[in-house]
Amino acid sequence: MVELIAKTPCEGLLPLTVGGVSLTEDLPVSLTMITVRKERLEACSELLKSAHGMAMPKPNRATGTTDARAVWFGRDQALLVGPAVNWSLKNEATVVDQSDAWAVARLEGGGAEEVLARLVPVDLRGASFKRGHTARTMLGHMMVSVTRVGEQAFQIMTFRSMAKTLVHDLQRAMESVASRG
Repeated sequence: MVELIAKTPCEGLLPLTVGGVSLTEDLPVSLTMITVRKERLEACSELLKSAHGMAMPKPNRATGTTDARAVWFGRDQALLVGPAVNWSLKNEATVVDQSDAWAVARLEGGGAEEVLARLVPVDLRGASFKRGHTARTMLGHMMVSVTRVGEQAFQIMTFRSMAKTLVHDLQRAMESVASRG
């Protein structure tokens, strides 16, 4: 009988440190897409707040803390990152488990902004992209979600199938920044 072994999206690829920047894999307990039903945004936000301690995020923002975060993913959509979802949210929204669909990485260090500047067509400098800001954008040629989670730290999410490409592209940019150091 074949024995299947569960692997994380970035297993064998991370952690990685180049110069003063590190890239690690985040492993949230759960990733859940919340798509609010028509004209139920306020009710869903209140329910999310009572169930998980955070409101639905405004466009291009994230709410919550390190262990439990709601990341804006589109109009009336958020990805709940961290805790197992309180399924009472299904009364106000479509709730879908996405835990196995995404690779989640954390880029951190003094040159993190410079690394991302080589790959992302969005101004991620701290003056305009503060903690709690998020963007659905391109990184190289793949779609990602980038959220500033600290002064020099970003959470980057892409489709699980793109994990190797994500690590490769970020490693090359990290090496480029470090070589200029």
